[in-house]
Amino acid sequence: MSKHHAFKAAVVQAAPVFFDLQGTVDKAVALIDEAGASGAKLIAFPETWIPGYPFWIWLGSPAWGMQFVRRYHENSLQSGSFQEQQLCSAAKRNSIYILMGHSEKIGGSLYMAQWLISPEGEVITRRRKLKPTHVERAMFGDGDGSDLLVQNTDIGSIGALCCWEHLQPLTKYAMYSMHEQIHIASWPSFSLYNNIAYALGSELNMAASQIYAAEGQCFVLAACGVVSQEMVDLLVDTPEKAQLFRTGGGYSMIFAPDGSPLCKHLPEHEEGILYADIDLSLISIAKSVADPVGHYARPDVTRLMLNKNGASCVETFSTPMIVGDSLVEVVE
Repeated sequence: MSKHHAFKAAVVQAAPVFFDLQGTVDKAVALIDEAGASGAKLIAFPETWIPGYPFWIWLGSPAWGMQFVRRYHENSLQSGSFQEQQLCSAAKRNSIYILMGHSEKIGGSLYMAQWLISPEGEVITRRRKLKPTHVERAMFGDGDGSDLLVQNTDIGSIGALCCWEHLQPLTKYAMYSMHEQIHIASWPSFSLYNNIAYALGSELNMAASQIYAAEGQCFVLAACGVVSQEMVDLLVDTPEKAQLFRTGGGYSMIFAPDGSPLCKHLPEHEEGILYADIDLSLISIAKSVADPVGHYARPDVTRLMLNKNGASCVETFSTPMIVGDSLVEVVE
């Protein structure tokens, strides 16, 4: 729980250097330095911003999309990498918390990840999207219950979810129960299926971020990516695809615990950083009206069951064996 009630927060609205791990990390570092110079203590990035959201999965057949898979794997962020150290160094240099959304590569699999990096330059939480949405499942693996977490820090308790996790009522309630004060909502971009699928547009999904703030009585930093012309040029090769995918789509915003916007929208094609002052004392006013996991709850009527244990494909175990006169454990 924070001892300091007020600080400046920053939310990114920008395009990645698509398919370019090093280029996107370099761009992230520049944005972090800019936010740090402006006095921000926390900066939030969009979903899979490194190395960019794989929009091709929505645009054509799996066979057509295979041309992009190897390059995407090669440019996904890995734990312990030089690029991770760059981000950690930027956090330490600017004394700022970073919530980075990225494609995380582990072995031969990818996950939609969000890492929270401390001002000391350490990754203090690593989470994955519980269930990739629709065709995202062709690219990314699932998270598990250990990925629902809230980290207590000196600026407040910080949690994060990706995209349509904000449309999962039980997932949201689990997060509310951990008494989030600052929530990062990472979104890719709202430039896909424009005027074809309302559910994928900015109006509904920014409303989801806004409702999260009002339901959970927490500050919400909604970070949204931008689609660049270079991304369209790479992925659009037919008139049909041109109708499905366009440039722009940036709709980042910061919401107060009562759901009110705390800054002005940038134009959807414009890249930049949005700022707002976060005063944690406002949470008590919102909570006094309707705390969904406190005085406004009815656990005698409805309750949530939550399994926060992680899951592994392989479990090691040991077999006792007699060696001479001694009993030893042999790991299988």
